[in-house]
Amino acid sequence: MKISHTRPFTAPILLAGLASSAAFAPNADEGMWTYDNPPLQALEETYGFEPTPEWLEHLRLSSVRLNDGGSGSFISPDGLVLTNHHVGFTAIQKLSSEERDLIGDGFYASKLEEELSCTDLELNVLISTEDVTAQVSQAIAAAQSEAEAVEKKDAVIATIEKAQSEASGLRCNVIELYRGGQYMLYRYRKYTDVRLVFAPEQQAAFFGGDPDNFTFPRYCLDMAIFRVYEEGRPAQTPHYLRWNNEGAKEGDLVFVSGNPGSTGRLLTMAQLEFLRDSLYPLYLDSFRSRHATLTRYAEQGEEQARRAKKLIFGLENSIKAIGGYHDSLVSGPTMERKASEEKELRGLIGDDEALAAAWDEIAAAQVTARELAARMVHSNVRGSQLFALARDIVRLTAEMEKPNEERLARYRDSNMESLKLSLFSEAPIYPDLEEAILSSALDDMVAALGDEDPMVQAIRARSVPVEAGFHLEGSELADVDYRRSLLGG
Repeated sequence: MKISHTRPFTAPILLAGLASSAAFAPNADEGMWTYDNPPLQALEETYGFEPTPEWLEHLRLSSVRLNDGGSGSFISPDGLVLTNHHVGFTAIQKLSSEERDLIGDGFYASKLEEELSCTDLELNVLISTEDVTAQVSQAIAAAQSEAEAVEKKDAVIATIEKAQSEASGLRCNVIELYRGGQYMLYRYRKYTDVRLVFAPEQQAAFFGGDPDNFTFPRYCLDMAIFRVYEEGRPAQTPHYLRWNNEGAKEGDLVFVSGNPGSTGRLLTMAQLEFLRDSLYPLYLDSFRSRHATLTRYAEQGEEQARRAKKLIFGLENSIKAIGGYHDSLVSGPTMERKASEEKELRGLIGDDEALAAAWDEIAAAQVTARELAARMVHSNVRGSQLFALARDIVRLTAEMEKPNEERLARYRDSNMESLKLSLFSEAPIYPDLEEAILSSALDDMVAALGDEDPMVQAIRARSVPVEAGFHLEGSELADVDYRRSLLGG
């Protein structure tokens, strides 16, 4: 069996397909399922294979989620974790410096003492799940309005998470599946002592670079190995995936275990039109502007290029991904096919007025979404560590004054340890890079939102010279002790 890794999502999922169709064949059989609800009968009837509960448990306990995005798997009984190089890129970059470029040169620890401790990397393993749909649905049903329903839903989820975290000692999160059709409590074992063991140089890990990415099958060493520790010693991980020298053969059934990205297959025409006409173009313009800014910064020298490498890599990846999505909605068969499917579905519901009204409600929501689209894109300065830290400190200070049940999800008690891991990270922050990112973001914000926008006016009221650039003289946010003092009052 071959195991690979995909993009992150909130719920660990299984994907299945034929190995012979993995790269080129257009008729790949595929599907996405949670570990607790695999299509056992279909797998048996189609492939003559029925996963046993023991097999599913072993696969689940062998799979890990990285908190900064991505999936991996245990590959040894003493805590070794295999993931993609591009998944581990952020953690590897944070361990690098002007004197030691682990991205460009690679890294290998020949013994335990040489393994490098990652500053703020957290790995999660899904230990158990529990259906809590009845509890959440009961709370929603008691609401008198849609706004109250959201409040009651968030409150009961926060209550469940806190109680379960305290009772189990695990990280507990309620995951919404199927757009609210089901709510599952996921209990994770959390590892925060994570160390880098091996990473090839980027030239081998990303051979072909951006031109080949999402374009051709790439033959590169896209891998990195970490190790999780407990109480200062390599963690004991009896569930792990063993190496198969033979690999998958044509015709083999292949499963991929991990945390994949979400699917948009069930979006309505109105939602797809919003993405096509509003959100995707705004994101692409923003990504390209930021890419140009970072490219100019990287051209200043080798050290600037090293500092900006991860951000440039991420933007190139996003431009290709979102650009591909957008192209498919503009010129591909997607819209025509979706229009036909939606017409057929609406015909099937007949005279059910409540169901028919759902499309109108969704379409009305897209009108509001269009009005807010520019703010959605430009109110978050992506790529700026200082912006992210400042936002979290301000929000956390405000959220901590509320009862746990009323807080935003990121600031609930069940997520507090993970939040503080990132807030008090020792990862390097480069003021000149931050200034370039913030200046460009503020210029783009003014261009997109206009001079009369309240957020633009608020920035100008604080005497930040938007057009002239953003300067960080006097800022102490890069200092971990200072950040601790802010949260301490």
